[in-house]
Order: sequence, then structure tokens, then C-alpha cells
Amino acid sequence: MSDQPNDLAPLRTLLKSLPVAMMNTVAADGSVISRPLQTLDFDEDGVLWFATDATSEKAADIRLRPHIGLSYADHHANSFVSISGPARLVHDREKIDALWSPAMAIFFPQGKDDPDLVLVRVEIERAELWDGPGTFVGKMLYLAAAAITGNPGVMNDNVVIAPSASRA
Repeated sequence: MSDQPNDLAPLRTLLKSLPVAMMNTVAADGSVISRPLQTLDFDEDGVLWFATDATSEKAADIRLRPHIGLSYADHHANSFVSISGPARLVHDREKIDALWSPAMAIFFPQGKDDPDLVLVRVEIERAELWDGPGTFVGKMLYLAAAAITGNPGVMNDNVVIAPSASRA
């Protein structure tokens, strides 16, 4: 495993092929709830952006306990990402205008002026990514190499990124 605390490039590359995250929040009763959300942006500051309904349980969870988790997975490509960090709800008209797409109208029928439309801003405290062989042949080579070496991670790239640690 390698540590690259400031380099978000591997994460940016991987997230381009993983557009939907499972957002993990903690509900009032302490249970962890996971919900799919499309990543709208991974901005130049290393912040992830999502949209949700301001009256949703997800928004209530974030208000109560803003530290969340995000999970991305593509089992066909053998690529996985786990992100944790603080989230906050943002009512920013300019950012909504910049991130709006017609497909979002399914969830916000009043359009980008829907009063319940709120953005979720997630600052990455820690990200861990795994990117292994994704083709059938690659998976067979991986299984053979793992069996021979006794190391299940022999052909996987595993990177830990902690950008907020470098800001402290």
C-alpha cells in the first residue's frame, strides 16, 4: 500500500469511471444508511458535490452528524473507492446553475429553482482506492498470482489519500 497524501490525480482518474456513489450517513437512531447519489463534480479544490432534497432524511442525517462516507464500486473493472469526510448542505445559486443538468429534473420537477434543491459539499479527509485487473484474463492472472504468492493483493493497486491531513 502506498500513501500519497496530497495527490488526488489517481482518485480523479478512477472517479471518472465511477459516477455514482453510495452515500453513507448515520441516522438519528444510530443506524448507518446508504443511498445512491450521482457525483456532480469533483472540483479543483478536491471537493465532491452532490444534489439532494433539503427535506430528505439524508439531509437531516447530514445536519445531525455531518461526517459521512462515500463508496464507489465497479466490480467488472475491479475498481473500488472509499471516501470519508465532513459534508454540509449548501444553498449556492451559482453552483446549482453550474451543476444543473436536465436529467436532474426527474428528482427536482421545478427545475434548478426548486426550493428543496440543495447541494451536498463533501470535503475529502481520507480516500482509499483499489484498482485491480478488470478483464477476465486479468482476473485469472490475479487469482493465479495470489495463489502462488499467498498475497491476495499482489496485483492490486491500493492507495490511501488524506488531503486534509496535509492542510492541518
